[in-house]
Parts: sequence; structure tokens; C-alpha cells
Amino acid sequence: MASASGDSANNLFPNVLYEDERILALDKPAGLVVHSDGRTNESSVVDWLRMHFPTLADVGGLHTLDSGRYVERFGLLHRLDRETSGVLLVAKDPEAFHFLQRQFIERTSEKRYVAIVWKIPQPREGEIDLPIGRSRTDFRQWATGGHARGTLRKASTKYRVISDNGRLAFVELFPRTGRTHQLRVHMQAIGCPILCDKRYCSPCDLGFNRVALHAQAITITHPEKGRMTIEAKLPSDFLFALEQGFS
Repeated sequence: MASASGDSANNLFPNVLYEDERILALDKPAGLVVHSDGRTNESSVVDWLRMHFPTLADVGGLHTLDSGRYVERFGLLHRLDRETSGVLLVAKDPEAFHFLQRQFIERTSEKRYVAIVWKIPQPREGEIDLPIGRSRTDFRQWATGGHARGTLRKASTKYRVISDNGRLAFVELFPRTGRTHQLRVHMQAIGCPILCDKRYCSPCDLGFNRVALHAQAITITHPEKGRMTIEAKLPSDFLFALEQGFS
């Protein structure tokens, strides 16, 4: 089965990072949505799965979008925002789906993201424990503390600064929970918003035209093969930015 590169805005298809009889791991390019919102004709990861893996339609049952619309899950165990690139994990049968879903619920799976953020987090390594809820001022955003409304849900993110240039920092992020926009909201909450996150009013730099966030790796226990880590290489915009801004 052929797969397109996915590293170009004009060629939005995922790459296959890993595949066996039980699971599939994809590298999603920035700009590609996981599920279509039903209001446009743009392609999605689910469309690609429907084309190449039609038998996965019933794996995982139905998924509820933020709009309240129900869609086929196609074995997808988690989501990434449109502008976030990186690893997406898919189960290929119901038993594998439930086996892996339990790891997400019990937090025995591990996700590692990288991002470029404004300012340098202090301390350079730590954990952000701030519940997240809907923003009081913009229904499209999420927020913490007094900026949020309704029920706030527990959210925890570990972070570590890899390098900095005195103005920006290249960081690793480890979400311990999986709330919508969690990493973006948490980094904004500590005064270090992710570069080019336009929804949260963060300016762009270093050639980025999308939020500078990449899901680099996921570690799981495979249904048959034990503990394994699947990684997605840094996309070209990250490589350019690091060369320009951190050399």
C-alpha cells in the first residue's frame, strides 16, 4: 500500500510509521484534520482510513465530536488538532482497541510531544497541574482557573526545556491526561505560549505558519509484543526553525 509524504500543505495524507496485524501507527501532517466537521469537503485521516482500511469502520464504535455529531471511530485511539503533526495510533480489531484504550484511561501509555514556546519556562523542568474548562470569553477556546466556566477537568502536563536561544525554548511535553488543547492551554497558563498558536493569540516566528507542536512519540504495551515506542521524525518546518533559531 502506497502512502504519500504528508510533509507538504498540498499533499495532506498520513505516512504509515508502523503496521502489524493488531495496530497501525500513522504520522499525521499539520493541516490535516482527524475527523471532518461535516461542514466542508476537506479530506481527513478518517477518509484516508476508509479508503485504505475499510474494515476498520466498526472498530471502537462511534466517536462524539465537540459539535455533538457522532462519527465512526475507525479504530482511532486518540486525536490530534488540525495543526499538530505527529503520531496517531489506530487499533485494527476490537480486542486490540479495548486493550489499548485501557492503557490510555489508566495512564500507562506515554506520549511525548515537542514544541517551540515563547519565553523560557521557569523552572526549566516541572509539572503543570491546572484543571481545564471551556473559556468564558470564546467558545472555541479552553482555559484554566477563573478564565474557565462550567465543570473543570483535571489536567496534568510534565515539561522539560531541551534548549533555548534566550527568547524562545525548544521543549518536551508529556501529557498525563488527554484534555482538548491541554498542552496549548497549559503552556499559555505559565506564560510560555506555543509559537504560532493563533487561536490563543501567540505570534508566529522562525517560518512557522501553524502551531509549533509535534507529537513525537507514543509508548504502549502491544497486545502481543510487549512494551514498544513508536516515533515520528521532526517535520521540515521544525527542522528549519531549529536550524535558524537554535544553531
